[in-house]
Amino acid sequence: MAARTASLFAQVQAPSTTDPVPSSSAFGTPIHPIRQKPLSNAKTPSVLPISLPPATLRPLAFRTFTKKHNLTLTSSALQTIAESIGTHCGSGWREEGLAEKVLDEIAKAWKKGGGSVIVSSEHGDLSAVLRNSEGCMIGGRVDHQRTLSRQSSLVLGRGLPTAAPTKAGSLSRDDSQSSLGLTAMDLEDNGDDPQTKDPRSWLRVVDAFEQPRFVYNARQRHFESAGKGASLLPGPTRRTALFRNRYQLVYQRLLRNEAFQTSTVALSRSKSLQLSSSEMAMSQQAYKLTPIANLLGRSGSTHVLLGLLGTSPTGGLILSDLSGSIALDLQHARPVPEDGAWFTPGMVVLAEGLYEEEGFNSGPGLAGDGGVGGTIGGKFHVASVGGPPCERREVTLGVSDSGKGNDAIAAGGFGWVDFLGVGSERATGSTMRSLEKKVLGRQEAWAAPSGRARTIVIGEVNLDSANTSDALKRILGVYANEPAEQSPMAFVLVGNFTRYAVLSGSGSGGSIEYKEYIDSLASTLSEYPTILAASTFVFVPGDNDPWASAFSAGAAAVLPKRAVPDMFTSRVKRAFTSANSEAEKSASRNLKGEVIWATNPSRLTLFGPAQELVVFRDDMSGRLRRKGLRFRPVDDAGAAGADSPNQPERILKEHRDESNGIRMNVDQTIEDAESALPDPNAKESTQPSIPLDVHAARKLVKTILDQGYLSPFPLTERPVLWDYGTALNLYPLPTALVLVDPDTPPFALTYEGCHAMNPGALIAPGKRRVAQWMEYDARTRKGKAREIGF
Repeated sequence: MAARTASLFAQVQAPSTTDPVPSSSAFGTPIHPIRQKPLSNAKTPSVLPISLPPATLRPLAFRTFTKKHNLTLTSSALQTIAESIGTHCGSGWREEGLAEKVLDEIAKAWKKGGGSVIVSSEHGDLSAVLRNSEGCMIGGRVDHQRTLSRQSSLVLGRGLPTAAPTKAGSLSRDDSQSSLGLTAMDLEDNGDDPQTKDPRSWLRVVDAFEQPRFVYNARQRHFESAGKGASLLPGPTRRTALFRNRYQLVYQRLLRNEAFQTSTVALSRSKSLQLSSSEMAMSQQAYKLTPIANLLGRSGSTHVLLGLLGTSPTGGLILSDLSGSIALDLQHARPVPEDGAWFTPGMVVLAEGLYEEEGFNSGPGLAGDGGVGGTIGGKFHVASVGGPPCERREVTLGVSDSGKGNDAIAAGGFGWVDFLGVGSERATGSTMRSLEKKVLGRQEAWAAPSGRARTIVIGEVNLDSANTSDALKRILGVYANEPAEQSPMAFVLVGNFTRYAVLSGSGSGGSIEYKEYIDSLASTLSEYPTILAASTFVFVPGDNDPWASAFSAGAAAVLPKRAVPDMFTSRVKRAFTSANSEAEKSASRNLKGEVIWATNPSRLTLFGPAQELVVFRDDMSGRLRRKGLRFRPVDDAGAAGADSPNQPERILKEHRDESNGIRMNVDQTIEDAESALPDPNAKESTQPSIPLDVHAARKLVKTILDQGYLSPFPLTERPVLWDYGTALNLYPLPTALVLVDPDTPPFALTYEGCHAMNPGALIAPGKRRVAQWMEYDARTRKGKAREIGF
């Protein structure tokens, strides 16, 4: 009680002199001083809101967002920003320059939050940015002290920001390095960190159904998100959108090709008839694409068309683009290059020839030239047909080697687009490439061992075959004898895991038999615990694996294909768990072995956007041989063309003949090749002086990479999920492409900077007890076919 009384009547400290109630004998000092408002609030300038039209703000917004920050504003976003600036900046938005500073802060906040190149107000991201910016404004000006205080509230621990990107799976531009864990890691100070040195820690597997879906906007010339409303059974408009997006990707790629760009210098000098030889060659190589609908009324003229090759209801060939369709006459057509690529219905091709309007003798009906169903009247007599030229990965992403110290820099292109959800080229490319040099570089003191950068690809692992288990043991035994730090970072095993379709009443039985096959694989892998604990195993299914095989019955299943269900893979996962537990007892490891059951196709990324490896299982060569167009022999076509009056004078120039520009030697060093236009005076080589297997492999790779699509076939031949068709795009070109086709002999070649490989079947056909596989080295970005007896 005494303590309470003492504290109750304790002497109170004198209040400050600024107290409005003075201390005197007549007035007692209050125990709780009267609070007063800060003086700064009284001096806060007031802003009179105005109505700011978006058209008035558009020039300033264009200069700030587009010119300075490489962003594009939509009309709705511009209107939202104009309302915010008119409300919080008032009439001083122009005279005092308040709007320019606010726009700059909004653009920085948008890029820092992981927004796309297109600033839109649809998903509410812009509203959140505006609310944060408005909370930091005083009198129409951005208070940086408030900005820092608001940012410090999001900092925990050792100063790492906890704010996540606005979109799942996306990386911001300015903070993409912190999103990948690079902010807290000093590469020079943590050079002894084993997790940093191991390239497997930077390996990611991208699922086809989780890959970001982007579509190309032809009007604004950029990529935009396709949204989150993907469905397995979408509306019929999605099928049209699938073709439209594929066509526009090829079309914009051609417009950036030099062969389709007219020289302004040559055009200006052509008026004075003073063209040099180089300018004359450039003007002759410049082509102009004509929409099919624009052929009407232009009979007898020569044109270059770009369209999708298809078949009419009567079985004739037609060419379709976004404007219409036209019947084709391939009687005098020649392929470009000669016997260098496949041409089948479902491919996007370039065709040059002569347009002839319908005559009076053309009969009616679907086969006639009546323009029914979007087909314009007349015929297009094709003189030459070829695939669209390919575009290198560096050109698409805008990466050049003109930086200091031979470091690649990003400028232009689509470097801001995060195609795989692992970071865009402009945001993380330079950082990840420098990290790649430190981890994989040969001259670095703490670089990873040479064998650690390898990826082993084994194709057509038929578990229902008696020799498959022995072949797998022989291959795994080769790498089990190596030190643990030299083990390959990844093993990719590709189906079909059974020779016949499961659950379709065929020879492989049902789900119980398939489970036993996978369990036998788990038993084989359990014999090599050191490899399981040190590597990542990726399993890619084929058409005979569940569940799609239950409906396809061995035919071509729908793409992309989901992974093998978990009910079959529990034994394999248990084997990896056991191997990791044994490795922890013997030695401390930060990275554990991992097993991933992936989709078909799948993508493996190494060091973010630095390297991309696409794995795809398909019997593509057999389908191309069955559906490919056959042209007349050269002698017959030349004789017929000499007598034909409709033969056009100018023929589409051939891309450089790969038989002279490409040299492909299996298991040897491969040189790069380019899909550039050749010298017009160069003589075509009709018979390549290379082995037939090499020629077939080169022909297959050129066809797929020029198409930029993994399934260039009609949907009736190779079904595709319409909403997930973007997962089949090869744009930008990957660093490496693994096309598992057991009907084609193993090969490894490089075309336009993309290294294409085929490991073939695990059991080499035509050889007695020989196993074959592919070994890809991330250092050299080259593959090597290997084989061994068992």
